[in-house]
Amino acid sequence: MNDKNIQSTTDCIRHTLHFQFEISWKMLEIHLDGLEDEEYLWRPASKGLHVFNESGVWRADWPESEAYDIGPASIAWLTWHIMFWWTMVLDYSFGKGTLTREDVSCPGNIIETRERITHLRHEWKTAVAKLLDDELLSNDRTRWPFTDKPFHALAGWLNLELIKNAAEIGYCRFLYAAQKK
Repeated sequence: MNDKNIQSTTDCIRHTLHFQFEISWKMLEIHLDGLEDEEYLWRPASKGLHVFNESGVWRADWPESEAYDIGPASIAWLTWHIMFWWTMVLDYSFGKGTLTREDVSCPGNIIETRERITHLRHEWKTAVAKLLDDELLSNDRTRWPFTDKPFHALAGWLNLELIKNAAEIGYCRFLYAAQKK
């Protein structure tokens, strides 16, 4: 493969990843629009992943399994989950690579949550835009949650996580609205 083919390939990869990312981001924006703290902290069932205040710090439950019987997650947990995997990927791909799940707390309210997620979006877009073509194709920066794939596969995974969590937030909002009527 010559330099021109590599450039064409990486341009295509970048365009596709950017396109997917913007669709995923738009879906998240739609589902976060108009969200208030009461709905953000609402639990859709008597059990399910949620956040809790531990001595002034909001922490998130961690599932022991991904079985359906653990119950549905709250919007607070789902937004924490976005902050968790995005923070971890940024730290392991562009930072020290030392963070753990316990290092990522939840703001406990929707205003700070939106701000933190928007900040992570900016940080991600800036970091990815600075990647050289060979970094996009190599697995050197792919250190969490997997290591054996090129960085563009990690970016694709992040897009999937973003749209999956956005869809789950949207579904939870449908349940909340139906329950409130």
